[in-house]
Amino acid sequence: MSGPRREKVSDLVRDEVARLIHSELHDVRIGFVTVTGVSMSNDLKHARVFVSMLQEGPAREQALEALGAARGFIRRRVGQTLRLRYTPEISFRIDPSIEYGAKIEELIEQTRATSPQESPAEGEEKEQ
Repeated sequence: MSGPRREKVSDLVRDEVARLIHSELHDVRIGFVTVTGVSMSNDLKHARVFVSMLQEGPAREQALEALGAARGFIRRRVGQTLRLRYTPEISFRIDPSIEYGAKIEELIEQTRATSPQESPAEGEEKEQ
């Protein structure tokens, strides 16, 4: 199944998982986690939840491990709240897009700093 139904279910699962992580999980290892997206399988039985977190290194691995340990609780609560025919199996993945965007921004800034800057007035004089 693709299209609007899968997207709607993905959005509902994303919102509910984010709510559960922020309001009902009290594991200190999790820290500050943002749910950035959910990818549902075609049959809506599996959900890959993409998260972004401020932690790095071992703390990030511990946070991901804590989320994995809470999968059963999260799945049960998603099933109770959304009342779908099948409650999806949930797996957590790190979303690298924010780090990738920050790296691109850093490269752009480095390029701006090293390239010679031409003022608009100089460019106008050359054209005339």
